[in-house]
Amino acid sequence: MNEVVSIVNDIKEGNYKPIYFLMGEEAYYIDKISDYIENTVLDESEKGFNQVVMYGRDVTIDEIVAAAKRFPMMAEHQVIIVKEAQDLSRSIDKLEAYANNPQPSTILVFNYKYKSLDKRKKTYKAIAKNGLIFQSKKLYENQVPDWIVKVLRGKKYTIEPKAAQMLVEFLGTDLSKISNELDKLTAVLPAQTIITPTHIEENIGISKDFNNFELRKAVGERNVVKANQIINYFAQNPKGNPIVMTISLLNSFFTQLLLFHGLKDKSKGSVAKNLGVNPYFVDDYYNAAKNYPMRKVSMIIALLRDADVKSKGVGANQTPHDILKELLFKILH
Repeated sequence: MNEVVSIVNDIKEGNYKPIYFLMGEEAYYIDKISDYIENTVLDESEKGFNQVVMYGRDVTIDEIVAAAKRFPMMAEHQVIIVKEAQDLSRSIDKLEAYANNPQPSTILVFNYKYKSLDKRKKTYKAIAKNGLIFQSKKLYENQVPDWIVKVLRGKKYTIEPKAAQMLVEFLGTDLSKISNELDKLTAVLPAQTIITPTHIEENIGISKDFNNFELRKAVGERNVVKANQIINYFAQNPKGNPIVMTISLLNSFFTQLLLFHGLKDKSKGSVAKNLGVNPYFVDDYYNAAKNYPMRKVSMIIALLRDADVKSKGVGANQTPHDILKELLFKILH
């Protein structure tokens, strides 16, 4: 995020690069930087003649270069944005000659999503020397709650750890999806609001009582009744609670619990750091460790792998609810 802020600040101050090559697995920041350039570099009177949006599937590198070599009309710069530039991956090396001698009055932006240039190639080196290459990396799941906190802080909101975790478990690590949901929340809640699980439930539709986070907690506490209530709710709402995600999250929890057992220093700070979790959730691991010794945890991880295979239709003809019911029975007894 700091690198993105630095790039945006340079653009805001008029320190433009002739080429912006925005690449990587996380599309969110690629779109943010590209949209900022598209919306702010030229004023409305200049855009008609000097701003062009192209799509990788519709153009060639030669056509892009020809457009980039033109001079702006009644403006200091022209802006050319190539969206879905990853569709040009087979011919992207043809950009090398232009990258070695780019047109200073052109701002050429490539949105090269879900792929990356090979750093060893001349094209990469030429762009890095004369332009800017931004690598947008996917966040790990345990990094996303902190990202949510930072984004909301910038909008003058705070969020409770459980509420942030609910968003991650429901939406995954797709920052664009999460950002859209945060926009919905901030549109209906006044600034300075502390966002709670109830706000998430009321405005986004994620149950604060029947979700994977609460299932994980119930399993950790060996709360048989609560765990079964949750999976029964999942059975009634299968589209919003896919079994693959449930098994994945339980597997992450017990894998972390296995690491917990192996820690010499089990202070709260050490556990949070080594497990990559918010300190707010560390008590869940203390409680679960009392209920599940290391040998039992190893057995549970094997059970989860077996359930994962079954959930994908291999070696079993069971409903998702039956698979979860059987899995929980084996874990909790």
